[in-house]
Amino acid sequence: IDELIEKTSKIDELIEKTNKIDALVEKVSKIDALEERTSRIELLLENDVLPRLQNIEACYTSTYRRYVSEVERMDALQADMDIVKKVVAEHSAKFQRLAL
Repeated sequence: IDELIEKTSKIDELIEKTNKIDALVEKVSKIDALEERTSRIELLLENDVLPRLQNIEACYTSTYRRYVSEVERMDALQADMDIVKKVVAEHSAKFQRLAL
């Protein structure tokens, strides 16, 4: 009977160790799945997201440059308009004096 109890206790120990190993195997398989997902995410970022971001950046940069050049042009047009207004006002005054 003692021998049977000892063998039963060894079997229980083996079952406990097996359960621990099963838990470890499950954790390792979850890590493997996580590594696979991480690899897919890296590929998605590299092949899809990054090129799109670069395209957006290129569009933004070219639009910014265009706006900067147009702002400078608008400043020049404003200065020209100020001169034109001044000349028109002077000419209007001269025409009014000539009309009298």
